[in-house]
Amino acid sequence: MQNWTIRKIREAKNTTPLATITAYDAITGRLADDAGAALILVGDSLGTTALGFSTTIPVTMEIMLHHVAAVRRSVHNAVVVADMPFLSYQTSTETAIRNAGRLMQEAGADAVKLEGGAIRADLIRTLVDNGIPVMAHIGVLPQSVKTSGYAAQGGTAAENDRLKADALAVAEAGVFCTVLECVRENTARELTACSPVPTIGIGSGIHCDGQIIVIADLLGLTTPPLPKFVKPYAQCGTTAQAAIEAYIADVHQRTYPDAEHSYQ
Repeated sequence: MQNWTIRKIREAKNTTPLATITAYDAITGRLADDAGAALILVGDSLGTTALGFSTTIPVTMEIMLHHVAAVRRSVHNAVVVADMPFLSYQTSTETAIRNAGRLMQEAGADAVKLEGGAIRADLIRTLVDNGIPVMAHIGVLPQSVKTSGYAAQGGTAAENDRLKADALAVAEAGVFCTVLECVRENTARELTACSPVPTIGIGSGIHCDGQIIVIADLLGLTTPPLPKFVKPYAQCGTTAQAAIEAYIADVHQRTYPDAEHSYQ
């Protein structure tokens, strides 16, 4: 039985900081789950971190179904959230319901995440009414990067008012938590105070109800320059590179495999 549930995530507001990790496969999902993450997001950021795309736009439903299912197989305690990729929910309510349902029914997700604030409120309400838990995502929106860019949000009174309206609209529509991406710290603090559901920050300061980080960034597997908010907790990329070089050297010198690693 799962330790974390949608209800427990919602009830963690103002009580338990929610450690959230973005993972993309069975190995990284298991590592995050075994370590005690409350939420594991299978993000469409896999397009840039794992698949080599320059943005998340090329990520399709079939790609997401593949990766969500892989994570689901190794996660037993955390809530697994599936990102809804570009154009999987924007074209019509019927399309959104069908695709969100596939992520749950075929891939095993516990919930879905979609980008946008007040503009998505009606869709969120419909999904929730149809038994599909939803995580919201406001602030910087990677799927809209070609029109809005990656600039931090909340620098003006107008932006603050818009973000507050977005946070309240998605909460009223029924989301169980809201990601705040690259929202200025003081603004994120205000949004967290007014939001009745937990806020999960990425580049939004310490005052959110939880934090999220991409596991490749956390492990030091991504190539600099890194976003300002990324703190690598290990340098696995450097370690892995050295291990691969040592293996290649052993092959060239015919010292691997040795007797210990050969069938006699």
